[in-house]
Amino acid sequence: MTISRYVLGPFTSVRAYNSLPAAETSPYRSILLDVEGTTSPISFVYETLFPHARKRLGPFLHEHSSDPAVTSVFQELRSANASDVSAGAPAITGRDLIRESTDYLLWLMDHDRKTAPLKTLQGMIWERGFKQGELQSEIFADVPVCLVQWHKAGLKTAIYSSGSVLAQKMLFSHTPYGDLTNLISAYFDTAVGPKKQPLSYKRIARELQVPAEQVIFVSDIAEELEAARTAGLGTALSVRPGNQEQNGAAKYRIIHSLAELVSS
Repeated sequence: MTISRYVLGPFTSVRAYNSLPAAETSPYRSILLDVEGTTSPISFVYETLFPHARKRLGPFLHEHSSDPAVTSVFQELRSANASDVSAGAPAITGRDLIRESTDYLLWLMDHDRKTAPLKTLQGMIWERGFKQGELQSEIFADVPVCLVQWHKAGLKTAIYSSGSVLAQKMLFSHTPYGDLTNLISAYFDTAVGPKKQPLSYKRIARELQVPAEQVIFVSDIAEELEAARTAGLGTALSVRPGNQEQNGAAKYRIIHSLAELVSS
């Protein structure tokens, strides 16, 4: 019996999944998932999350400028800004810290940078949006089903995204299927290292306390999969609606649903 049989309606509580059978035998002990293009549609990230944060950057900095976490973001932005000015980024001189920081943050978003302080701030803004009911995450229908199956089978599921750990937890705790965070063992962001460097995946395997060859990483980006494979992990390329075609995709196992990881 394969889990592809179990496609649930968008408002089914995760508690209703308890009657599902455990996942089939897997050669892996841990499944490491990307978010964008793997568990969630790319359109949700670019058409909902990013615009939500972009609109609120300046007001959020004004409102929380004295909060220790935001003060730390200001410091990190000034440090990162020094090397980006030569690439055309607006400078942070300190004369108008909030406006200059906002301009720089917008520049980082326009250039799709994964800079840590930007990701931290986005996570804070999204956290408030989720808690106030302004946001609800979008995830593919097979995701909650598979998370339950893997959890029942004793597999460790972990998330690795360029979005902050806070943003990841908000995403999986505010889904149409309920709070899924109890099904996820660990969360990793770029604090563990860049997603296109093998060392990042070696660190993740060590933190999961699972041999690298017993971890499989699923992503929609071939360069990330190559880094994971170099580190000794298993890999699978996520092909979902809206995902970009990847060069060298033939080198990887291609899946269109997470259910394919354990189904025959």
